[in-house]
Amino acid sequence: MDIAVETVTDIVMRLRAIEVKEGNTDPDSGSNPIDDGATDVLISGTDDATESEVRGVIAGLDDDARAELLALFYVGRGDMEPEEWGEAVRFAREREAAGEGVVPTLLGSPIAGDLLEEGLDALGLSPDLPPA
Repeated sequence: MDIAVETVTDIVMRLRAIEVKEGNTDPDSGSNPIDDGATDVLISGTDDATESEVRGVIAGLDDDARAELLALFYVGRGDMEPEEWGEAVRFAREREAAGEGVVPTLLGSPIAGDLLEEGLDALGLSPDLPPA
């Protein structure tokens, strides 16, 4: 695998930061963060850079690394077995070429971080991640 485990770990942590967020439940709160216990940090908003950061990190990867990242997702989700790694990477390249690549897939899954971690684990690679 060409993509560094540390790179995948970084993406997993960023995805988890997105996954814990929820929609705005109190749009007119007007309170200050100290008063509400800083819970607004868990609300997705227009000034939230996390999703754009994930997009930026993935955009900075070369084609092979993006395909491997998506293949890790497929292995983690159970679509493919670790023994089918080459086939998973080929399929990921096809999906990327069709416009259904790694960014929409990862950002469209509410548990993408966990699935990437499971993919690494299935391949016998140990990410240094705190428990989800």
